[in-house]
Formats: sequence, C-alpha cells, structure tokens
Amino acid sequence: MGEQQAILYPADAAELCEIVAQAVAEGRALEARSGGSKRDIGRPGRETSLVDLRALSGVVDYEPSELVLTVRPATPLAEVEALLATHGQMLAFEPWDHGPLFGRSAGAATIGGIVAAGVAGPRRVSAGGARDHLLGFAAVSGRAERFKGGGKVVKNVTGYDVSKVMTGSWGQLAVMTELTLKVLPRPRATATLVLAGLTPSAAIAAMAKAFGSPTSPAAAAYRPSSNERASLTAIRVEGFAESVAARTDQLTAALADFAPVEYLPEGHADQLWTEFREAGPLGTCSALWRIHVAPSRAPNLLEALEAGGAACLCDWAGALIWAGAASDADIRRIAEDGGAHAMLVRGAVDLRGRHPIRQPEPPAVAALATRLKLAFDPAGILDPYRFG
Repeated sequence: MGEQQAILYPADAAELCEIVAQAVAEGRALEARSGGSKRDIGRPGRETSLVDLRALSGVVDYEPSELVLTVRPATPLAEVEALLATHGQMLAFEPWDHGPLFGRSAGAATIGGIVAAGVAGPRRVSAGGARDHLLGFAAVSGRAERFKGGGKVVKNVTGYDVSKVMTGSWGQLAVMTELTLKVLPRPRATATLVLAGLTPSAAIAAMAKAFGSPTSPAAAAYRPSSNERASLTAIRVEGFAESVAARTDQLTAALADFAPVEYLPEGHADQLWTEFREAGPLGTCSALWRIHVAPSRAPNLLEALEAGGAACLCDWAGALIWAGAASDADIRRIAEDGGAHAMLVRGAVDLRGRHPIRQPEPPAVAALATRLKLAFDPAGILDPYRFG
C-alpha cells in the first residue's frame, strides 16, 4: 500500500457527510482521526484519505446533577477529565492516553477515539467498559447518512442499542460527531491491598475470592515474578472512607490464607495502577500484545506466554493480559492455543505488515461483524484495511 492521500478537514457534520458521499462515489477509503494517539495501532501504510476531525471539538452540554455529559469527538480526554473533576465526577471506565505507549507525549487522546477504540482501565472489571457508559451518539455512516443512536438520559431503552456496536468499532461502521456519556461521582476514599509472591494460579484464585466476596472491589491485577522482583497481586477498594476501611479489613481476613496482606500508600498505589493500566513495565518490549481471556484460563496462558519468551501483566482480575515480547515471538498462536484472543498493539512496521493485527474471530462472530459492516458501510470505505 502507498502513502496516505490528502488530508480532509470537515468543519461540521454536514461537511463530513459530503466527504463520505464523495468517497463512496469515487470508491476511495477514508480514515477518521482526531488526536491520533492510537494511529500506530493497525497495518502500516494504509491507502486511505485522512479525515481530520479536530474541528469537531468542545463540550455541547453538561449536567452534573444528572450525571450526563455531551461532547464532540475531538474533545481532548484530558479536558473532559478536568471538567468532571471540578464537580467531583469521573468517567468510571478509567480511560487512558495511548500516546506514551508509542513514545509520544500524553495529551493527544480524544474522547471520540477513546470510545471508538473501547479503551478502559482497571476499573473495567467492576464498572464496565466504555460501551456501558455511552448513552447516545450522532454519527455519519458509510452510506453518507447522518443518524443518531441511544439518547441523552440514563433511562433510555427505546429502540436498538446501537451504542454498543459503535463502541470498539474503530470508526469502521460510522464516524461519530457527538457523544453522550454517563458519568459517576469520584470515590471519596481508595485503598490498595497487595499480596507478594503468589503463583499465577494462586493470584487468580485470590482475585476471584475477592470479587466473590461482599466487599465489592473496584479493580484487581497481577504482576508475575521476574528476575528483579517477586510477583505482586493488587486489589483496589473504593467508596466512602468508613466503608473502605471496613471492607479492606474483611478482605485482609479473607485473603490471609494466600499470603500476608499489606497496604500501599496512596502515591505508590496510584503509580502501580498506572503501570497496570498503561502496561508501563513492558515499555521496552519491541512488540506489545493485548490478550482477552477467561480468567480461569489465565494461569495456564501466563505460563505458556512466559515459556514463549514474553513478559506479562494481568489486569481485569485475570481477563486481560498484556504480553511484551520480541517481534518474532509467536504470541498470537500461544493465545489461540490457550483459548484467548490477541491483538497486536505495538510492533515494528514489518511485524504489523506481515500478520493480521487481530486474531480472527470465530466464524459466527465474524459473520455477524460482516453483516454489521454491510449495514453501516456497504461500500466498505471506512478504514477497511486497518486490521486486515
């Protein structure tokens, strides 16, 4: 594939609609982008015209008392989080900026890119992902038609829940021009419990016991042992101070059979959760893979990945594994053999061009995805080569 073609700058949704209509008429592929923090995820050198959405930025409406925020897609994530923080609120799915993952400064991530990529941090296991907090949206489909899905209230149950398929679609079904998100109050207090020295099986069992208890943890993650340090299992509890204190006491007693339980100071805990969220310890690995797996299969998969030369982190109480390895490590095959699904997040140009970025879906899921693509983008012009 050749170099990218001209960059197009729609000033509003109407101009975006015209751009898509012209691309359909010419049979030309488009790639929508605002901040570009995740532009290196996908096949390199895609032959597309770039649609720069930077003009579609800003807060449309925010009702703190209703816990609802409406923004345009190119609004920076940092700006959204700063606005919510002034009212003691947050995006509960804990999104994060991918820029540093590719050696760039933080700050380019936008809310549209976060939702389009389905980005979520450690709280995903308790609060849900971006798709669980997207109430509604406006978009331009690959048919060059403007349409809306969902609504602007929390109790919106009318019609098909199209928001669910837009989240994580990477702009391959439609280009969003406005998003309405449910927000939540920030927790008043947070505590992080850690257990050192657990094996993968014991760590998964400990996290499962924590989430099976009435203590309602917010997050749980595991860092396997390395030559420099012992393994670490972390569990986070959030809420009112009195409730957090009582629940951490209960967890300490419940997990005592696994290993001694310690508490991390707040600053150290914040750093640790940032490392889990952004795969910080794997920053020097030339290839970085994101693997979704059933927690019950995570211990065997972790052992297989490490035997294959990968360094790993485990988040979402075992459901997400970050695997960093040399470019020639066959991570995708190991994941497939382990009943998991792998996606290459970072890798050299030759690696991203040589293999599919994402592991193929099971036939039934792939067939459903194809039908959705045809319904929203029958001409196949919306970034069709990104994962192919």
